[in-house]
Formats: sequence, C-alpha cells, structure tokens
Amino acid sequence: MFADFLLIALIVICVITDLRERKIYNKVLFPFLLAGLVLHSVFDGIQGIGFSLAGTAVGFSILLIPYLLGGMGAGDVKLLAVVGGLKGVVFVLTAAVYMAFAGGIMALIILFFRKGALNRLRQIGMFLGGLRSGMKVPLGLDKEALNTTYPYGVAIAIGALAAIVFPSGGVLL
Repeated sequence: MFADFLLIALIVICVITDLRERKIYNKVLFPFLLAGLVLHSVFDGIQGIGFSLAGTAVGFSILLIPYLLGGMGAGDVKLLAVVGGLKGVVFVLTAAVYMAFAGGIMALIILFFRKGALNRLRQIGMFLGGLRSGMKVPLGLDKEALNTTYPYGVAIAIGALAAIVFPSGGVLL
C-alpha cells in the first residue's frame, strides 16, 4: 500500500516535469528507486531486494529497445524501471500493456490534431487507395510530423495508474 503512495507521488512529479519541460529528472527518479529498495528490504528482507531489482530490470528492459532506436528519451526508460522497482515484475508488465494502449492513443491524437491534420488524412487515404488498386503512392508526410516528440511519461503514468486500479488486467488482459 505504501508503495502505491510512493508510485502516485512519483507519477505526479514526473508528469508535471514531462509536460512542462519534456524531461524526467534523475534527481526525482533515484530517490524513489532507493525508497522502493529500502521499503521492500525492510518488509521482505533479501527477497524484497530481489523483488525490487527484478522489477527494475524488467521495467528498464521494456523500453530499452525503443530508446536505442531513438524513439524515446532516457527519462522514460528510467521512469518505467523505477515503477518496476517500486511494484515488481507482474505490476510493471501489466502497466506496460496499459502504457502501450495509452501511448498509441496519445500518438494518434497528437498526429491528427496538429497543424495540417487534414492534409495528413488525405495523404493516408491516397496511400491506402493506391494500395487497393495496386499502385505505389508515396506517403507524403512531412519530416516534422514524423519527428514530433510527445511526453511519453504521461502514457507511463496512465499505464501505472490503470495497473493500480485494475491489478489483474481488467477487461484488457
């Protein structure tokens, strides 16, 4: 239960900094990771430390490949690692599923409600129409639309909160 309060405090702080500055700070993450290690070691001893370290490793691993491919910031990777360190492997895996849904929905909303959304929709329609008729129509999206970043810490926060509310996966899992 105390880990839930720590997690909610962490998420609130990280969402605010991610929305304002597009940064998730190590000076916020590392104390929460340390608190999770101490909390689990006090209540469960060496098994608690293993629980926390395993959660950290799994959380870190989930977003490592997208980070290495340049699709995500290091703060997002570390945030999910700390979520795993606070709540464990099963929780971080459940949160990652919710996070993926939230991140996909956020990406679609940002893509379609930015400047030039109608032009993007038209280009996608022409591309799909070309595929149906066997023609190769280039997908004429501008580089700016493809390189737009968004605060993925928000998606991680939504995923973690959903995993608290629906710990067994609810209707999605």
